[in-house]
Amino acid sequence: MTKIEGPPLTDRQIEILRMLFEMSEQASVFTTRKRQIDLAKRLGLTRQALNIHLRKLRDAGLIRTGRGFIDLTEDALRVLGLETAEAFVFLKINPPKRESVYEEIRALPALDVYRVTGEIDLVAIVPQAQLDRFLGEVSGIDGVISTSSHVVISSIKRPWKNL
Repeated sequence: MTKIEGPPLTDRQIEILRMLFEMSEQASVFTTRKRQIDLAKRLGLTRQALNIHLRKLRDAGLIRTGRGFIDLTEDALRVLGLETAEAFVFLKINPPKRESVYEEIRALPALDVYRVTGEIDLVAIVPQAQLDRFLGEVSGIDGVISTSSHVVISSIKRPWKNL
């Protein structure tokens, strides 16, 4: 695991990070939209005890908190040993089922999904940390004929990165 600045994390704090990751939705970060009382109950803690742990995680730069949300930072994902690279998933769709497949795929953990021409029908860009979940859920969608996954090794050109 990656070493972080400050005091070492307790097992309970690692458990909290894992639970928040599992419950999170990704926008540009992994976000949990649960009340602290519900999180505390799930962990068998008081709300006050959870709050102390969350404050320490925030001070360590592992989470960001606000009214009604907790974001996991890139550092938190590294502590958990989770990759944050993107993966491209190519999907071939049964033409008569396109609209229903599109509707179900919109609800899956993908950053972007594109309709394309050629031998495949859709390209989904998925965070590597969510790839297994995405593939598991997409495999159960009636009308998905096949998938092919490709994880990004490195970017050789990203013109907007230097803006």
